[in-house]
Amino acid sequence: MSKNRFTPAYIVSLSAAHVLSKLERELQQPTHAVLVGRDLAHPNKTQQVTLGVIGAYVVVIAILWNVPYIKYILWPFKMLVIAFHEFGHAITAVCTGGRVKSISLDPNEGGVTTMVGGISAITLPAGYLGSSVIGALLIFCGFNIVASKVASLVLGVCFLLTLWWGKRDWLTVLTVLSAVGLLIGCWFIKHAEALRFVVLFIGVMSSLYSVWDICDDLILRKVNSSDASVFAKRYGGSSQCWGVIWSIISVLVMAVGIVAGLAAFSQSFEQQQEDSKHFIPT
Repeated sequence: MSKNRFTPAYIVSLSAAHVLSKLERELQQPTHAVLVGRDLAHPNKTQQVTLGVIGAYVVVIAILWNVPYIKYILWPFKMLVIAFHEFGHAITAVCTGGRVKSISLDPNEGGVTTMVGGISAITLPAGYLGSSVIGALLIFCGFNIVASKVASLVLGVCFLLTLWWGKRDWLTVLTVLSAVGLLIGCWFIKHAEALRFVVLFIGVMSSLYSVWDICDDLILRKVNSSDASVFAKRYGGSSQCWGVIWSIISVLVMAVGIVAGLAAFSQSFEQQQEDSKHFIPT
């Protein structure tokens, strides 16, 4: 009898029973754990570090935005964020039947998109809201190294396009190329772990560009008129009112990017580094 007990059929049945038992235990997990995969109210240590970095970036960028001389540290990133802003204008102009004549970029004066036609009620706020959406996507990618690698490839192209469209004085060329070099260099630091913090930085800056830009308009009065002031002249209200509304929307969009990042990426730093080794390894 003992010789016949451990037949191949019996072993297979034991294995199947073990698998079914394990599956049954997993299915008995709380519904919210199955649907969400993790408790967003209690981020793990890696996610907590990322959230802390995002908070620090908000403070640092707010301080550096207008401080004399030191503000040039932000120059290449400011150029890129302004480019995102102007791309928002350009894309919506084309989508609403308009035509883009030119795009100019300058961190001191602000960007300008010259267009013909289109629906101005859509194209005017599209700059702020477009940069907010792009920023939220970058923040989402900044929660994971592999996602940040993908984002950095797109950012590199955007930096070079910004250099092409923007004013190409020696300082702009040097700073933009330095930013591209920073992205490349970060690929070789701990399997690109540093890269995701650069992507996060650009994401935060782009997400809150409307807030920074409204402050510029109210305090420094840039050469180029703001989208909010033009919108107010055409559709009523005050530029401050529209600026605040668009800023609130930008903050909400940024929050969506953060929540999505928490939900999608729960891997530890070690696991992310291991995954990064298998995606364009450096």
